[in-house]
Amino acid sequence: MNPYSYPKAELQPNLKLEKMTRHWSHYLVDFPTAHPTPYELNNTVLGEYFQPRGAENAPLVVLLHGIGDLSATPCRMLAKTMAKKGMASFIIYSVMHSKRMPADVMKRFPHLTSREWFENHVISVIDLLQVIDWAESRQEINAEKIAAVGISFGGFILAIAMGLDKRIKAGGLIVTGGNSTKIGWETRASDYNRKRTQTREAYQKTLNSYMKYLAEVEEKGLEKVKPPEENFWTDPMTFAHRLRQRPVLMINARWDLAIPKEATLDFWEAAGKPPISWLPATHPTIWLWYPIIRGKIIRFLKSEFNVR
Repeated sequence: MNPYSYPKAELQPNLKLEKMTRHWSHYLVDFPTAHPTPYELNNTVLGEYFQPRGAENAPLVVLLHGIGDLSATPCRMLAKTMAKKGMASFIIYSVMHSKRMPADVMKRFPHLTSREWFENHVISVIDLLQVIDWAESRQEINAEKIAAVGISFGGFILAIAMGLDKRIKAGGLIVTGGNSTKIGWETRASDYNRKRTQTREAYQKTLNSYMKYLAEVEEKGLEKVKPPEENFWTDPMTFAHRLRQRPVLMINARWDLAIPKEATLDFWEAAGKPPISWLPATHPTIWLWYPIIRGKIIRFLKSEFNVR
C-alpha cells in the first residue's frame, strides 16, 4: 500500500572528484534510482557531495532544492558553509531540475497530470532515502546524525520522508507548507492557478474528505487507512503528526503567493508547532535574506548534532 516502498540494495554510486580545498572535497555523484519512471532522464539520480577534509564521524545534511534550478544555488552555498563547520552535505538534483526533466515534461510544466505529479513526489522521496542508505555505508559519516534541509517542493519531500524514516534526525523546512488541496485552490502564483478547472464545491468536497482522512490516519495509523484520493499520499500534512516532538525548524515568507500562509499554518499546527520564522519576503525573494537563513539553519544543525 505504501507507494514509497522500494527494493533495498547496496548502493554503489559513481563519484567523481571535482575540486579540493582546504575545507572540503567536492564530488559529483550519480546512481540509478530505485523507482524508475518511463522517462529515462529521471532514472539517474544526480548529486553533489561535499566531504569535510579530515572529518571523522561527521554529520550529514541532505539538501533538497525546489521546483526549477534557482534554489539549487543556495543549496551549494549552504553545503560549502556546512563543510567548513565539519558537516558533510549531499545535494540531490531532483526530477524537478532541468538536469533530470525531459523536454516533453518541461514544455508542459507545471500543468502535468495528477499521475505525473504523484510519480514526481514518489521518486523524489525514494531518491532521498537512497542517499541515506548510501550514507550508512560511509565511514566518514555518523549515521546517527543525518539531517536534511528542503526548500519549497524539496521541503514537501523532506516532510514526507521524515515522517516515513526516523533515520532523518532533524529537518529544516524553507518556504514549505502542507494541505496541498488548499494550496492548489488558494495559491496566487499565476503559473499554477491560471488553468484552474475545479469548482468551489468540488474543492470543498475534496478538502472535507482530506480532513476526515487525516483524522482516521491519526486514530488508526497511516498504513491502515486507504486514502480516498491517491494524491493524499503526497501531501506533507499526511505525515505531519509523525514530526511532533522531533527537531524541525521552519522558515517562511510573510508574503508568499505560492504557498498561502493558511496552508503553512495548517502544516505547522499538525506538526506540533515547531519553531517558525516569518521573513519579510515573497516565495522567490526570501533568498535576499540568505545570511539570516544560513545563520538559522547552521545554528539549528549545530545544536542538534552538538557541533562546535
